[in-house]
Amino acid sequence: MKNKLVELACIIDDDDIYINLIKRIIETKKLCENLIVFKNGKQSLDYFEALLQNLDYDKIPDIILIDLNMPIMDGWEFIEQFTKIKNRFNKAITLYVVSSSINPVDIDRAKSLNSIKDYLVKPVKIDQLETIFNASA
Repeated sequence: MKNKLVELACIIDDDDIYINLIKRIIETKKLCENLIVFKNGKQSLDYFEALLQNLDYDKIPDIILIDLNMPIMDGWEFIEQFTKIKNRFNKAITLYVVSSSINPVDIDRAKSLNSIKDYLVKPVKIDQLETIFNASA
């Protein structure tokens, strides 16, 4: 049995059904202490920029699960902007793309970025989530 939990994880996705499923799995499997959810990349980027301005580093997630296709600011735009500020947090933040896209162009693009740990295709399996959270705990 694992003693340490991931302190804070973040989901950036506009699909309520997916969000509810992932939240339930995380809660049932006790994979992390706290979870924050954003509906698009802009909301989440605003959150991270506010953390930097307020020096509020205890609210920085250990893991970010991000979808690619969202309104307002998609996953690619978020990743591009977040990569520019990520190192200012002085904390390891692990990004995973979680998308329904099976397009090899998307998968290859994500895997070519140093800021992305892995690319997962929806629906995410319970064992995949356990592996992700156990590796970050």
